[in-house]
Amino acid sequence: MYYVLAAIGGAVLALAIYILIRHLTLKGRADAIIETAKLEGEKVKQQKILQAKERFIRLKSEHESYISEKNAKMQEQENKLRQRESQLSQQAADLGRKQHELEGSEARLNARIEAIGRKEAECDRLAAQMNKQLETVAGMSVQEARNLLMDNMKAEARSEAQAYINDTIDEARLSAAKEAKRIVINTIQRTASETAIENAVTTFPIENAEIKGRIIGREGRNIRALEASTGVEIVVDDTPDAILISGFDPVRREVARLALHQLVIDGRIHPARIEEIVAKVSAQLEDEILETGKRTCIDLGIHGMSVELVKLIGRMKYRSSYGQNLLQHSREVANIAAIMASELGLNAKVAKRAGLLHDIGKVSDADSELPHALLGAKLAEQYKERPEIVNAVGAHHEEMEMTTLIAPIVMVADAISGARPGARREVIESYIKRLKGMEDLAAAYPGVTKSYAIQAGRELRVIVGAEEVNDEQAVRLSADIAQKIQDEMTYPGQVKITVIRETRSVAYAK
Repeated sequence: MYYVLAAIGGAVLALAIYILIRHLTLKGRADAIIETAKLEGEKVKQQKILQAKERFIRLKSEHESYISEKNAKMQEQENKLRQRESQLSQQAADLGRKQHELEGSEARLNARIEAIGRKEAECDRLAAQMNKQLETVAGMSVQEARNLLMDNMKAEARSEAQAYINDTIDEARLSAAKEAKRIVINTIQRTASETAIENAVTTFPIENAEIKGRIIGREGRNIRALEASTGVEIVVDDTPDAILISGFDPVRREVARLALHQLVIDGRIHPARIEEIVAKVSAQLEDEILETGKRTCIDLGIHGMSVELVKLIGRMKYRSSYGQNLLQHSREVANIAAIMASELGLNAKVAKRAGLLHDIGKVSDADSELPHALLGAKLAEQYKERPEIVNAVGAHHEEMEMTTLIAPIVMVADAISGARPGARREVIESYIKRLKGMEDLAAAYPGVTKSYAIQAGRELRVIVGAEEVNDEQAVRLSADIAQKIQDEMTYPGQVKITVIRETRSVAYAK
């Protein structure tokens, strides 16, 4: 028991000693940490104080600089104000001196005005005295003398004016013809021209006789289909490597040429394919006509024109007027009219536009009995062209009263373009009119879908609808057309009328 108690006492004593030592150790560390913290805080405090002092010094320096700058500016403003005040003082002194001088001048001026007034009064008195003496000597009053002098001056001025007018009229008569000739000659010299070429045949080249045989087809069915679709005559003779396309309408000849070209390239040549290609080529040619019209307007510097009028301009490329290509003729008239208008001091752009449009009535599809000039004016008005252009188009053959100065210029330009040597030939125009009249006569009958004059007008082919015209009616139709042509038209030789009626049966496998 004693040993146990001694052991417990020793253990408690050892624990107490350990706790005491541990406490003393921790207290020493805490004191060291606190001391270290105090030193660090003191350092931070010193740094912050130094930073605050530096910032204070910097701010003080900036403030002093700002104050110095403001003081300098204020000093500069003050100097300017003093200088301005000095200038104003000087100006005030100058103004005072000038005012004093003006007052002296005004006094002298008033004195001179009074003297002049006295002299004027004396002059008036002397003039009145002289007038009385003149009235006594002349035996008439001042008013009577004034009226007599005015009458004499009026008569003299009237005589001089009449003489001047007569001289001006004589000079204008002498120089008008000379000036007009000068303008026309200059205009013609500045305009390029072409010679008319009559052409009613297009040559289509082929590579060999095999292709020619395929174009002809079995018993000529391909040729007949092509002629029926295009309205031209295909001439196949012994000419090597060539087929002739004959027709008075250049548009039809071009359609036939392009269709033949695509058929030869494609290789499939039969009636159904021919009709398909002809329809496709016709649509492509319409696009080309529009492009030609646009290019023409761009070349001439004409803008803002209706698309329909642009199409009509493009169609001129495939028409001729007395052998002269209509598009070239219209371009030529436009350039001549513009040059003449410029020479006369008028609007050259309006004249050029009117010159280009003057013959659009010739290419219109409208079925009208109006002359082409009046029809062209109607079309120009329909598509919102300016009134002076409408009048110039309608009056270029004097079928409408001229109301603007552009109208006679267009008429003269048209005459210059058509009357120059080699410009036109009358034969082809009358020939085309006769063939067109023959086609229109046949197309007027009911049931007729197409009519084509071929072989230089010696044959008229009339295509009728199978549903509307039977065989007996087709026979009567050919006789009726022949009789009407005989009664109403003038033509050389005889005309063969061929009425074509084709029955087709179409079915679709679905």
